[in-house]
Amino acid sequence: MNLTKDKTGVMTTARKGWNPRLVVFACNWCSYAGADTAGVSRIQHQPHFRMIRVMCSGRIQPGFVLRAFEKGADGVLVSGCHFGDCHYVFGNEKAVEQFEKTKSVVKMLGLEEGRLRLEWISAAEGARFAQVIDEFIEQLRELGPSPLSRARSGDEAAGALTPEAEEVEARV
Repeated sequence: MNLTKDKTGVMTTARKGWNPRLVVFACNWCSYAGADTAGVSRIQHQPHFRMIRVMCSGRIQPGFVLRAFEKGADGVLVSGCHFGDCHYVFGNEKAVEQFEKTKSVVKMLGLEEGRLRLEWISAAEGARFAQVIDEFIEQLRELGPSPLSRARSGDEAAGALTPEAEEVEARV
């Protein structure tokens, strides 16, 4: 893999400057606070993600993840409290159940399982948050753009589906 620094100093692949779009659903009490810890500690990590704060990772339904893919995400990370630390007692156990359902739907749609990830990150684990983001971004770079992504180049009509996405939609 050829890594280069872009003009902002961020490491990117030589693949035409492509950076994956990552959506992170983060638990308000632990994972979101872990991201904040990474920020206030000035821990370097990839900036190519959008954070969505949720009260509990157990509330992430398959439809939320599928909507993220539909809107152009190349990968989705669901992150919550460690077992035993959930502010809602069993929320992270519910997250595992929802994640398994989501994984089966993603697989049925023909997307790679590597585009979806579940992690437990506490408020004190800023370095771990940065590491997970960096690892997942690199994993997504290796997988390439999601076949469900809306067209991003100026050559294609805005909002048009890629041929791979049209094939997936035909299956549904």
